[in-house]
Amino acid sequence: MAFRNLPWWQWVALPLLALVAWALGHLLSRATRGLVRRLTAKTAGRWDDLLVAPLGGPLTLGWFIAICYAVVPWLGLSQRNRVVVGRGLHGLLFFAFFWFLFRMVDVASEGLKGSRWSKEHSASRALVPLGARVTKVALLAAAVVALLSELGYPVASLLAGLGIGGLAVALAARSTLENLFGAFSIGADQPFREGDFVKIEDFVGTVEAIGLRSTRIRTLDRTLISLPNGKLADMRVESFTARDRIRLACTVGLVYSTTVAQMREVLAGLESRLRRHPKIWPEAVVVRFKEFAASSLDIEIMAWFQTSDWSEFQVIRQDILLEFMDVVEKAGTSFAFPTRTVHLAHEPPAPPPLSSRSPAAAKR
Repeated sequence: MAFRNLPWWQWVALPLLALVAWALGHLLSRATRGLVRRLTAKTAGRWDDLLVAPLGGPLTLGWFIAICYAVVPWLGLSQRNRVVVGRGLHGLLFFAFFWFLFRMVDVASEGLKGSRWSKEHSASRALVPLGARVTKVALLAAAVVALLSELGYPVASLLAGLGIGGLAVALAARSTLENLFGAFSIGADQPFREGDFVKIEDFVGTVEAIGLRSTRIRTLDRTLISLPNGKLADMRVESFTARDRIRLACTVGLVYSTTVAQMREVLAGLESRLRRHPKIWPEAVVVRFKEFAASSLDIEIMAWFQTSDWSEFQVIRQDILLEFMDVVEKAGTSFAFPTRTVHLAHEPPAPPPLSSRSPAAAKR
């Protein structure tokens, strides 16, 4: 008795063969990885250690295909059925090969992130995940074309049609391609990285992810803003994470009753307190009597502190401002606040109009 020109015992044998072949493939895959792990443990490099774990799935499938190739001739299949099974195994072989390449892309990406090249070329580090994504897309397209070719479809005419259709799609998806090239521009120029605190146009936030189409930024209000990479590449971007120092710039206003001696004492005290701070950058400390303002004698203060952490700078700024208050109090003067003096001029009262005078006074 047969079904579709295949005896019933062969219908039963094929799934049993598949289960046994998969179990044996899994065991052989574990043994192969154990052998490779022993070999890679003897080397000083790190990339080969990363290679072992992702090989599990592709190796299991590869051993499964090899066992099936070895056992299928013993099933006594007809020529037509052997062709069908052979095409299926060829398709699985292509799948295993491209699956292996996908895993290798991840291994190469992880290896580059921890390599000496990544440490020496930190500006190009963000290109690694972006290049990995593009490589995977290219591998997927190649896998589809190879699989269709193996199944007997006319790939040449398909590729020609895809070329014409791809041109039309490229013209229609101009903004998408613009965003893709914008992502590469951001990765190459490195105006910011994931995790950086940036200011873009009129808002500030932390860069959460740089994708192929857009970049997502988490604002201070915890909202999420997505900007297309094509537009973002042309926008004004200010990165706060990239700075190595933070500037303190302020104006201290003293009352006009401050004497020259008090002013000199305050100027010397302010500069001394600044230079005594352990985080000060001593190359540029400015403490100068600036001008006679409308209601105060203004002192201009500018200094740099060697920190890139905004929270630490806030603590430093608080300590410095308290030191400024202490200097002003010890000098015997005080801070000014906006005041205005108004002088009221007293004029004699105006004479009454003629209509309100008496007749006798009018005749005079």
